[in-house]
Amino acid sequence: MGLKLAVLAVASVLSFIQGRAQTDGGYAEPGASSTVGLTATAVLAVHAAGAQTAAGTRAYLLAHEPGLTATELELVVMAESVTGGASDGALGSLRALVHPSGLIGDALDSTYWGVLALRQSGQPIPAAVTGAIVHAQAAGGGFPWIRGVAPDTDDTSAAVEALVAAGTRGKAVQRAVAFIRARENKDGGFTLQKGGRSNAQSTAWAIQALLAAGVKPPGAAFRYLKKLQRSDGSIRYSAQYATTPLWVSAQALPALMRRPFPLK
Repeated sequence: MGLKLAVLAVASVLSFIQGRAQTDGGYAEPGASSTVGLTATAVLAVHAAGAQTAAGTRAYLLAHEPGLTATELELVVMAESVTGGASDGALGSLRALVHPSGLIGDALDSTYWGVLALRQSGQPIPAAVTGAIVHAQAAGGGFPWIRGVAPDTDDTSAAVEALVAAGTRGKAVQRAVAFIRARENKDGGFTLQKGGRSNAQSTAWAIQALLAAGVKPPGAAFRYLKKLQRSDGSIRYSAQYATTPLWVSAQALPALMRRPFPLK
């Protein structure tokens, strides 16, 4: 993808995301209402592109802190962190999720996201948390979302970003990178599970993980995402499906900007 085309692609994706801002300060899919997780994801995408979120978005996040799931809370902490700083209440709730075992919340994916949220907000990572993530790595190098299920590209990518953010590199990251690279298809995209069809979100996650690990992502991955772009600027989920355009586009934009989590 040429530089001019790349700039146009990023600008139109950003424009689509910004256009999904609602009057309540949140962000929503076409025809739907604002949700906390989607709003936080959109905020991170807009920030990754160096732009400003809609007026009232920070107030929306602050007002919706109670009653969140672990991963929703972690997304909110990240989004608040890039829009003025995470609130004391949200940070306190996040710290309360850290178990002596090292898990953050009750799953592995919430542990990966917990590390990213803590680092995005400038907080230290307990050694037990890093140890729990390394211990969760499967024999093939991948990471699952919860113990007992097969590893996948998306969660492996999140784990790589979390390990690097926590200051851990070496063999665990190298093995995870090999797992991710083995899931690139001939069309340039990455698949959730080996042998499956490529999709935009797995491709975006893979790009971010490779960047975090200091590995140059394949140019074909960026070209794959560009091929999925629609006339309104949004990114299709895959060549076969065009679903949840805001969620997909908001997850793709940081990758197009070549910015892994936590955002700097």
